[in-house]
Amino acid sequence: MENLSSFKKKTPHRVNHWFKWLSPGLFVKRWLLLSASGFLLTVLGSAIWVKLTPIYRILEFISTFLEKLTKILPSYISGPLVLLLGLFLVLWGQSRTVDSITDVLKPDGEEELIDKLLARRRLNKGPKIVVIGGGTGLSTLLRGLKQYSSNTTAIVTVADDGGSSGRLRREIGVLPPGDIRNCIAALADEEKLLTELFQYRFEAGDGLVGHSFGNLFLTAMSEITGDLEQAVAASSQVLAIRGKVLPATLSDVSLWAEMEDGRIVQGESNIPEAKGRIRNVGCIPPNPPALPTAIAAIEEAEYIIIGPGSLYTSIIPNLLVPEIQNAIARSPVPRIYICNIMTQPGETEGYTVGDHIKAIDRTCQKKLFDAVLVHRKSPSSNSLKRYAQDNSHPVYVDREEIAQLGRRVVLANVMDEDKDSGFVRHDPHRLARVLLRWYSGKWQKRF
Repeated sequence: MENLSSFKKKTPHRVNHWFKWLSPGLFVKRWLLLSASGFLLTVLGSAIWVKLTPIYRILEFISTFLEKLTKILPSYISGPLVLLLGLFLVLWGQSRTVDSITDVLKPDGEEELIDKLLARRRLNKGPKIVVIGGGTGLSTLLRGLKQYSSNTTAIVTVADDGGSSGRLRREIGVLPPGDIRNCIAALADEEKLLTELFQYRFEAGDGLVGHSFGNLFLTAMSEITGDLEQAVAASSQVLAIRGKVLPATLSDVSLWAEMEDGRIVQGESNIPEAKGRIRNVGCIPPNPPALPTAIAAIEEAEYIIIGPGSLYTSIIPNLLVPEIQNAIARSPVPRIYICNIMTQPGETEGYTVGDHIKAIDRTCQKKLFDAVLVHRKSPSSNSLKRYAQDNSHPVYVDREEIAQLGRRVVLANVMDEDKDSGFVRHDPHRLARVLLRWYSGKWQKRF
């Protein structure tokens, strides 16, 4: 009885598993039909070759057997029984074949092969999305977007000059790999393990202390392949990430900021430490050339997202590349900017949403996006107190100013709040869901 009960529980799942293989678009049914046709043609060709003699005798034997069978069981009973037996043997054989393949490709058995194929097909049909930014904000967004499309391209700033990236940049002369490392880890299938590996920092060893494994990995790949673009492409292929990660430029770019008190601060890591209001930002050398692959991605994009991330040190550095800002401005597809939830000390203290938009417009001298996504609800009092200690507050939504700037406001609850630490960030899955919903609405209006 126990075995019978177990069989009944497994049967619906097994039947469902079989029928999944008949889902449209998997290119399974046509190949099964082609295989069956080939088998029949092989049998027919063999019969013609031997002048039908053995085939005729086999058919005569089968005919005699079926005639006797119909005398014992009527045709309306024996026919369906033989048909069902044949179908059972076909399905059973195909199932065992698929299970054998699955055991090789997915020995852990965590996910059915057919489910993985269906998911890959859905993701491959996702929209072509280009996301522009840097820092933790960009990698957070990518974690959500990879659940909806494998056609996502992240264009990442290479102006970082602090921490492990800065040391590698000064000592070896490579472009800073830190933000790119975070994006690759975020787009990987085995994200948790890869993130832990890439973020691991050495705590001992001459010259290794403070370096992350991911930065060293990308630096080594850059030396092997010749430049950071090839290193990222090779790493992405090895790690089977869902999408692409591209540096905005291959030039050795250094940021500078002009403060309202007249000071000029050089270096991305020094700008937030200057403790002043930023009037203008630029880079050395000015007008760096864009990576051609990045421009091609923008031109082919069906959806462009700017942010989230530090306004002056993660987002605007990408827009200091003239070809990138021009390509975004020319694009006719939906374009949206994700505003930060909290102001950032040293960069956007006292800024409203409108101030964020004006800073981007001032840098580019042109309109790059149609709408701005803003978090709706204020964080808890615990989080507000925690951020107030650093002179950081929720970004105020000045609707009239935003309207005068010609942008539409998209309000949504996209915040993830750690109740214990009071730390606030964007929730990757809520954020991606809202962005795809807005994109779907804009896409439908176009058609």
